[in-house]
Amino acid sequence: MKKSLILTTLVSLVLSSSALNASADKAAHKDFLALEKLAKKNDKRAFYQALKQSSHPLAPYAEATFLENFPKLANQKEIIKFLDTYQGTPLEWQVRSAWLDNLIKRNKKALYIDAYRPTSNAEYRCTYLTYQLKLGAPKEAIFNQVDELWNVAKSQPKACDNLFANWRKAGHLNQELLWQRITKVSEKGDTSLLGFLSRLLPENERYLADLYKTVRRDPAASAGLYRFKKRTEKEGQIALYGVKRLVWRDRDLAIRAWQKLETMFEYSVSQKQSLYYIFALSLASGKHKEAKFYLNKVAPERHDSKLMQWQLSNMLREQDWQGIIAYSTGKKLNNGYRYWLAYAHDKVGETQEAHSLWQALAKKRDYYGFLAASRLGLDVSLEYQPAVVDRKSQKLVSESPAFKRAKALYELERFYSARREWNSLIAGSTNDEKLAAASLANNMGWHDSVIRVMSELKAFNLLDYRFPTPYSDQFERFSSRSKVDKIWAYAISRRESSFASDAYSSAGAIGLMQLLPSTARYVNKGKVSHNQLKKPHINIRLGTQYLNYLKKKSKGNEVIATASYNAGYHKVKNWLPKDAIDFDLWVEAIPYRETREYVKNVYAYRQVYTTRLGNKENLFDKLISMKIQK
Repeated sequence: MKKSLILTTLVSLVLSSSALNASADKAAHKDFLALEKLAKKNDKRAFYQALKQSSHPLAPYAEATFLENFPKLANQKEIIKFLDTYQGTPLEWQVRSAWLDNLIKRNKKALYIDAYRPTSNAEYRCTYLTYQLKLGAPKEAIFNQVDELWNVAKSQPKACDNLFANWRKAGHLNQELLWQRITKVSEKGDTSLLGFLSRLLPENERYLADLYKTVRRDPAASAGLYRFKKRTEKEGQIALYGVKRLVWRDRDLAIRAWQKLETMFEYSVSQKQSLYYIFALSLASGKHKEAKFYLNKVAPERHDSKLMQWQLSNMLREQDWQGIIAYSTGKKLNNGYRYWLAYAHDKVGETQEAHSLWQALAKKRDYYGFLAASRLGLDVSLEYQPAVVDRKSQKLVSESPAFKRAKALYELERFYSARREWNSLIAGSTNDEKLAAASLANNMGWHDSVIRVMSELKAFNLLDYRFPTPYSDQFERFSSRSKVDKIWAYAISRRESSFASDAYSSAGAIGLMQLLPSTARYVNKGKVSHNQLKKPHINIRLGTQYLNYLKKKSKGNEVIATASYNAGYHKVKNWLPKDAIDFDLWVEAIPYRETREYVKNVYAYRQVYTTRLGNKENLFDKLISMKIQK
């Protein structure tokens, strides 16, 4: 009874202490928000009096807000002190950019030069160099820094105009540099610039800028050989660029055009190899009959993983087992190729070689390792390693201002700023400190940040940090309600967002399970706001419902549903073969690299979670006997 009473008392004390700490943090954050509100008012005396009394870790953010809003000369002393104190932190440019903008507005050249720090901002860089010239800096020293600023694929801001004009008058623009920029603009940038740049060319070469623009807009123009009348080196460069673009649109026309262009121009070995590589990649991905011809023309050292993947896919489709074995000679093989090399040996009756390769692979914790283990009936290997954290480093990190700022920002749900602080902290840390920071962040649920640190440290075997199980109640409840496997939903979330509830993709997908708003509306049968999709319980509910929907569309096949989650069901439906093929062969033949790797990753993660949660089953035992078809 006494032990039970003591234990109950200790638990009660711990819970009371946690509640008190949470309450204290909440009150402190409330005080910070009041200070931040005061920072937006133009009352310097009242603000700095309040700031002096604040011990909140985010007090510098309140000061940054004040100085950003009021970057006046009257606040110069405070601004310079702030910039000296927080140089190199995420706080720096919030204030420095406002200060520089005000100094430009007031034409304070000397103050601007003193306040300037190296930056990628072209307007600030041009202004800095212009002010130095005006204040008597050696012209050559300044102009030597302009080449890099001028030679870009886009227009630069107006602040650069006078600097560039003086640089040109001083004779720093030569024809080689001009052609470099025309090439960059034509192939990657803003072609509206070409009209201006062409006027800088000799009169007899001005047509080249128009020719580049024509080929950029319509790669088929490169097949119109009449356009290349003078057969100069520059015309050859434009034609080569065009035909490399054309091969992705019209493969047969590109081949015919190249066969003629090759005789018209003197191309270097390097230029030809770059074309052979692009042709091989395009033709192989399009299953073109000439793919093998161009693959064979690519120099062995240029056969990277991308090219090898398509070569492999074509040989698998043709069931060219001997070709797979022969192609492997002298190549640096990844785990994927090793798996299929073993498969090829097995198909031609070389069982010992196949088993030897699979046995080595089965020790790996990845998609191919799990496949190999299943082929041999072996247990799954997770290569698990516990994290050993240096307590001194952990204490040092936990007491650092950057960590305290990141923690407070996370608690205030200012995730963007929190990650900036976290990234700044990690960038300046030793490996021991990074691991210590990851252990602290893991305890606080910053899983996406922890996973990135593990990747940076190459600590791939620290599975406690790399494969967490957050929001377990919500995943359990909503997976059960939607009749989908909870571990499948976990694997999808791990692949999609690394459990960042505020994740936002370039395509507009939001939250843990990266749902598009249109998808969420469809599944929910009603409106769903962006903010709602950032709430874990709503995102998991709709994400698991969507998985169930895709599973039904895929006739219960979760592999097809997984591919559909990434690429969309209608696309995946077109990839399904009429005649049934093995699961692993179908996955390897998925034409979109992103989707192909997505399916592999999700199933590898699913196996990791399955094993870590105490289930010894190898999920791939069922998969290797699965057939895929329409």
